[in-house]
Amino acid sequence: MTSLPLHPAIVHLPLGLAFVTPVLAFGFAWALSKGAVRSRAWLSVIALQVMLLGAGLAAMKTGENEEDRAERVVPAAAIERHEEYAEQFVWAVGLTLVPAVLVFAFRKPAVARGMAVLTVVGTVVVAAAAIRVGHAGGQLVYVHNAGAAYASEVKPAALEKVAPTTGEVERDRR
Repeated sequence: MTSLPLHPAIVHLPLGLAFVTPVLAFGFAWALSKGAVRSRAWLSVIALQVMLLGAGLAAMKTGENEEDRAERVVPAAAIERHEEYAEQFVWAVGLTLVPAVLVFAFRKPAVARGMAVLTVVGTVVVAAAAIRVGHAGGQLVYVHNAGAAYASEVKPAALEKVAPTTGEVERDRR
């Protein structure tokens, strides 16, 4: 088993879905309003929201599992901020799932359209929350050096200068 953290690998799925979902939700909402697709097509948006919720929960779980180790090198306040933003992200996804399901549940076109618009707005809020939680996570890594919690000791060979590439040799001759 590897000693590398699972959290950084998992978080990319909900972040990616958070940016794709608003575009697809808008497209499906528009197509439904024009009668270009049947209401069953909206199940794709619901499925994306469910996948996003599951991926967000998995990312939170892996983050919680690795929190103690990261706290060795990262200020607790920075981790708490990232965790708080992650919780807000997951709540926003869950709340957006409600009108998404209601689009499919309601048969009155006006109500379904209203729920579709609410879903699209919700997905945009989720994307904004994804940016915020991702930025806070990036700060953990790039500002607070969270990766150092998983680094092994530096080996002497790693400190030696690596032989320059051909391009670097040519540039140095000039």
